[in-house]
Amino acid sequence: MSRHPEVKWAQRLDKVYVTVQLPDSKNAKVELTPGGVFTFFANAGSQEHLYELKLELFDKVNAEESKINVGVRSIFCVVQKAEIGWWKRLLKVEGLGDLDLGGMDFSKFGGMGDDAVGDDFDDSDDEEEEVSKPEKEETNKGEEDAGKSTSEEFAPST
Repeated sequence: MSRHPEVKWAQRLDKVYVTVQLPDSKNAKVELTPGGVFTFFANAGSQEHLYELKLELFDKVNAEESKINVGVRSIFCVVQKAEIGWWKRLLKVEGLGDLDLGGMDFSKFGGMGDDAVGDDFDDSDDEEEEVSKPEKEETNKGEEDAGKSTSEEFAPST
């Protein structure tokens, strides 16, 4: 009998990020059809248990433009939507049945107004992200502005 791996997901206007969390998977195989059927097979664990997953995604996808990265801890997929727009949910049908979805992958949410994430595979294998410090000029300006206040800042909105 096969098992189901944990799945996390996030979306942008033009793509859906699907992360299958299965450490040390072997022989991982991912298939994606234009109709939005996402299929995953792999073996994992000391007894090499079979893990299977079949998801009927909410809408059609562009399978040719989608990308898949099999990492050490997870399988990360960038699924291009066929039509730009927000999906109400990940799956076509409501309810999960016996599938255990791990939920939304909040690590894939950037600035919601900015639809560009950069390189989609930067965080695909749990690597630490480098964070740059703000420029000194910006820090000094923020300190100067902090001492100033205007009546407009405290005026109630009408």
